Amino acid sequence: MADARAECSIRVLCRFRPFNDAEVRRGDLFFPTFQGDDTVVVGGKSYVFDRVFPTNTTQEQVYNTCAKQTVKGMRRSPMCIFADVLSGYNGTIFAYGQTSSGKTYTMEGKLHDEQQKGIIPRIASDIFNYIFTMDENLEFQIKVSYFEIYMEKIRDLLDDMNEHSSRSHSIFLIDIRQEHLETEQKLSGKLYLVDLAGSEKVSKTGAEGAVLDEAKNINKSLSSLGNVISALAEGSKVHVPYRDSKMTRILQDSLGGNCRTTMFICCSPSSFNDAETKSTLMFGQRAKTIRNTVSVNVELTAEQWKRKYEKEKDKSKNQKETIKMLEAELNCRRNGETRGPVSKDRGAVKLTAHWLLTRASGYLLLPRLQGENILEREPLEALGSRSSSIMICISEEERKKYEEEIDRLHSKLDDKDDEILKHSQVVEELREHMRERDKLVASIRRHSEDVQTHMRRLQGENDCAKVEVEEVLQALEELALNYDLKSQETHLQALETELSRMQKESGQQRKRIAKVLNGLMQDLSEFSMVVGNRKIRLPVEVSSALEEEFTVARIYIAKIRSEVKYMVKRCRRLENLQQECHRKMQETGSELSSCQLLISQHEANIHSLTECMQNVEMTKRELEDSFHALSEEMAILQGQEDSPEKERNKKEPREGSSVKEEERHREAPYKQFGHLQDDINKKQKIIGELKDRNQKLELELEQLRSDFACLWSQEQEKSKQVEELRSQLEQCDSSRQGVKELERTVIAEVGLGEREGATTQKERISFLENNLEHLTKIHKQLVRDNMELRSDLPKLERRLQRTAERVRALEGALRGAKAGAARDRLFYLQEVERLKDFMKSRRSHHCPCPAPTGSAR
Repeated sequence: MADARAECSIRVLCRFRPFNDAEVRRGDLFFPTFQGDDTVVVGGKSYVFDRVFPTNTTQEQVYNTCAKQTVKGMRRSPMCIFADVLSGYNGTIFAYGQTSSGKTYTMEGKLHDEQQKGIIPRIASDIFNYIFTMDENLEFQIKVSYFEIYMEKIRDLLDDMNEHSSRSHSIFLIDIRQEHLETEQKLSGKLYLVDLAGSEKVSKTGAEGAVLDEAKNINKSLSSLGNVISALAEGSKVHVPYRDSKMTRILQDSLGGNCRTTMFICCSPSSFNDAETKSTLMFGQRAKTIRNTVSVNVELTAEQWKRKYEKEKDKSKNQKETIKMLEAELNCRRNGETRGPVSKDRGAVKLTAHWLLTRASGYLLLPRLQGENILEREPLEALGSRSSSIMICISEEERKKYEEEIDRLHSKLDDKDDEILKHSQVVEELREHMRERDKLVASIRRHSEDVQTHMRRLQGENDCAKVEVEEVLQALEELALNYDLKSQETHLQALETELSRMQKESGQQRKRIAKVLNGLMQDLSEFSMVVGNRKIRLPVEVSSALEEEFTVARIYIAKIRSEVKYMVKRCRRLENLQQECHRKMQETGSELSSCQLLISQHEANIHSLTECMQNVEMTKRELEDSFHALSEEMAILQGQEDSPEKERNKKEPREGSSVKEEERHREAPYKQFGHLQDDINKKQKIIGELKDRNQKLELELEQLRSDFACLWSQEQEKSKQVEELRSQLEQCDSSRQGVKELERTVIAEVGLGEREGATTQKERISFLENNLEHLTKIHKQLVRDNMELRSDLPKLERRLQRTAERVRALEGALRGAKAGAARDRLFYLQEVERLKDFMKSRRSHHCPCPAPTGSAR
């Protein structure tokens, strides 16, 4: 390791993911509040980290902020705590948080997507890109490990990809070693990229069985991580429980060791997970107080080690000399002595004082001083006592001046005493440090002795274990031999019992065969008695042929019997399915007839709607005619009102109110005409919409008719298929009867053991095989037809349901159209009546106007 050491805190970055589909469907609230780039407020409490990433942060922004300086050899910014891994520092990036909070997405992401790639693929590509730009004299060696901690067991993931990322801790380790070919300088750095398992509550997840065991192990390891961080954050605990879990043991350097560490705490913004989010934020705050001591990992050459040794040796020698000198002076000061080794500054002060005293006497009574060390042989007190015999002939002012100089020199002496005291304190501190170093060396020696004794003990135990293993192997070999012998004996006994059982069964079988043959011979003899009144004696050749034929026929009879039984069962099932299909077809026919009735009703409703629309068109035309007539009448009334207006302007001011009222009455019809025109335009739009709706209804009716025709054709096809199935069932029944007859004939011909077959036997076997193949083909065809019917029935039912839904929708649309047409018709009638009433009142109001004008003239 290099000498340069530095302390740094763990850098904590907080990232919030967006809402997922489940939280959106549940309608959860977004409860965190972001203040700047380093503060988040949750539940009224502020949490400050090195950086806080909101939900809209991209993968590239996260990587550039936290991990890019870990790879690239440039000056670290204040936001980045990582030294360059390629410059010999160790680094760690790990993600912590609850399940489904975005840890794996942050660390890995989508490997083949440039925008969605995580930290691991980006940092790997940047490492190689930066290596290509470095000096050609540098030689690199890169090792990669990828493993997981699952159920407190470490497994390699380079052969088996991480299929349980949320149930295990995955660690991606990059070990980089570089060597300069000219200077032979070697640097090494390790980069840990850790994706921790998600913490979760069993009460929320409802885990059981193996999943519950996984959750227990995950929570146990995360709890160990929390204990380690709490112990490091307090700083007062001597013991840090790294060995409680394999994960904390692997990450020991990352937590309080020689490593620059960045921690991602991934949080959910949902109010459903507020407790887990607060716990994660508090965990990050505790981790932020941990301090690591980092140094460059340098492998020195032999020459560098030698120079370093010489340098440290000289340094230690100088420190020892300084300590000895300071200890001697400290002992003199403690004993009250003034004589002793003094510094050069103290000697200079004494020489200055002696020169002043000799100068003040006017002539020298003391011997001439030779060199600087004479005052070291004569103390200052003795010199002062002898100076009393000197005759001094100086003035008062010079005496005061010399006294002031002496006081100044005494103050300097006091300052030097203070400096000596400080140096003595430094000596005590150095001595204490040396004692601590000695204690540390002694503890290391004791530890090495303990380790050596432990190694010797382990070596002895290993030797004993080897002896025990050899003895156990010998015992196991003997046991294996004994077990093989016993297993062979048991196997032989089992074979003997099986042989005896087979012999008994063969004897019983022979007896049964003899009985069957005797019965068969009796039947044949009876048949011969009935036919020819004499017994039939079968020759030996015929009997042997029959025995061979009976043996083969018996085997095929057993097969045919099982197939016939199976076919009978299948035929019964098909009959039941046929009845059920017939019943469903009847129900479908009844529903089709009801749909036809509904379609006819809808056609009648559509016809009535068309008539209603025609009536609305006629009322519209009538309203337009009435509107034109009213507009002509209004023009005539305006012409009649022009002349009265001129006379009305010449009247007295008392008629001003009546003139304004007349103007308001005259403007009112125009406003009402405008409103009527707007209403007519709206009604025209409504009529257009009704026409469009009518066209849509007609199209839907055509679609219903085509669907009905398709259903009818399908129903005809299914009926044909049912008839075909019935004919096939009849054929199956006839074949079943034939098989039964064949079975009865073949059962009577059961014979003895197996022999070579003759030509007649082969022909009969081929006949039986053909019959069996025919029956299996019929059975398979029946099964396929049955499956087709079953698959078509749900489709027909769904089509009928869709047809019924369309019919109900058409009925609702027709009812709405009828109600809208009735409302529009009533509204038009009311408007026409209101307009007629208004015109009548207007005419009655304007009729007396011409009489006053004529009288005025």
